Amino acid sequence: MAKSPSDGPVAVDLPGPPASTAGSTATAAEPGSTAAEAASAGVVRLAVSEAGGYREWEGEAAIAELPNALRRRGTRLWIDVCAAGPEMKGRVSKALGLHPLLAEDITERDQRAKLEQIGDLLHVVIFSLGFDDGSIYERELDFVLDGRYLLSNHSAWWDPRATRHLRAGPAEVLAKGADHLLWALADDVIDNYFPILDQLGDEIDDLEDQVVARADRALLERLFTLKRQMIQIRRVTSPQREMFNALSSREDKFISAGERLYYRDAYDHLIRLTDELDTYRELASATLETYLSTVNNNLSLIMKRLTGVTVVVAGIGAVAGIFGMSEAQFALRFDEGIGFWIVTFGSLVLAGVAVAALRRIDWI
Repeated sequence: MAKSPSDGPVAVDLPGPPASTAGSTATAAEPGSTAAEAASAGVVRLAVSEAGGYREWEGEAAIAELPNALRRRGTRLWIDVCAAGPEMKGRVSKALGLHPLLAEDITERDQRAKLEQIGDLLHVVIFSLGFDDGSIYERELDFVLDGRYLLSNHSAWWDPRATRHLRAGPAEVLAKGADHLLWALADDVIDNYFPILDQLGDEIDDLEDQVVARADRALLERLFTLKRQMIQIRRVTSPQREMFNALSSREDKFISAGERLYYRDAYDHLIRLTDELDTYRELASATLETYLSTVNNNLSLIMKRLTGVTVVVAGIGAVAGIFGMSEAQFALRFDEGIGFWIVTFGSLVLAGVAVAALRRIDWI
């Protein structure tokens, strides 16, 4: 519904989210997604909760309304920047009065998971994970928290409005404060780590069964891939564990006392996640050791078989070599015809006895 600017702020019908969810997987164009963002115009959404009610703006209207909303007392704002280019991010940063270094970090989006206080603002960087076709993709999510507003910056591959806490709309969550909104978004990101870890755990279980049945090169390659993926998850989740520990324990103006309980719950989820990750890493290492033991056992079995065959063949060769000499044949008074058959029969009997003995000890 469109009105003239003189009619005042209005609620707009936002377009539907892209075909993804907070836990959705990335497509082939996912890695980095910088080129996709540069080619996209992006979108800025502004949600404002105040005594007069809840309102939303989108696009240019959101950027134009942002300074007015900041001037009004008692407002709580959520500025959501999705797949925007440097120019649009710069305009939003200028309207919010962000520090140049903070504005640069948001524009470049090449950060590690971190918690950093810059002036009166708190910069939080976490990563959403996607699992597709056996590969894990990382998606950087930038948040800037102030006492009155939350700025979120992300690619089009993550839709915050499709997260579990915001499916009914952000009005109720935003009314509880910007810090509660940050928890709601981060909590959904953390919860979506678990299905990915469960898939890796199921694959480790399958590999454990396959390694015992057959140890081949493909299994070894998949084991190394799983270990790399778990290291990748560990690199993402370990800093976030410390971040949420700090957010849930320290007293500052960014997180209210009532909200620290929510952040402690997210911290508990991360503890459970890292514990499960450590368990799966140990299982993967044990599976690798089982693979190596299976290969060594197979090699020992082959050597036993070859040794058994060598004993049988060497015995026949020894008898044939001795009685093939003219001196031995003359000493035993073997006739040329009868001696050959006696030696042949004796060699076969000796070979049969050797085969029976070796089979008894499971060497052939």
